[in-house]
Amino acid sequence: MAFGRLERSGSPQPMSEINMTPLIDVMLVLLVIFIITAPLMSASLRLDLPKAQGAQASDAPQFVTVAVNAQGQLHWGDEPTDEARLTARVREAALRNPGTEVQLRADKAVPYGRIAELIGLVQAGGLSRIGFVTETAGGGAR
Repeated sequence: MAFGRLERSGSPQPMSEINMTPLIDVMLVLLVIFIITAPLMSASLRLDLPKAQGAQASDAPQFVTVAVNAQGQLHWGDEPTDEARLTARVREAALRNPGTEVQLRADKAVPYGRIAELIGLVQAGGLSRIGFVTETAGGGAR
């Protein structure tokens, strides 16, 4: 058994290759996260719309959607909002185009008084065209 001195043969050589394994691991983790969260981000606001016989789709060229869920919370499109922010957004839409239609989607459990308040907010913001979105007897939203 030979014992020798532990000598280094000069300074260590610089690494000339990139180790791809950690990069690939991180990318796979991100891919799994996006696969799991993508369906959650596309989930829309679920409302139990009232049914109406003569409901027809509106042909409004420009519209915004305002919704009220069963708990009375306001939504601009699918994004939750409060009354002050809703009024500001309605004013912005009225400045862009005064003929913009507000499509009101309200759960059938929402009291009429809450709908009347919402109509007042929209009209105070400068938009007067309001359409009520309902479901037809076939189940599609109109």
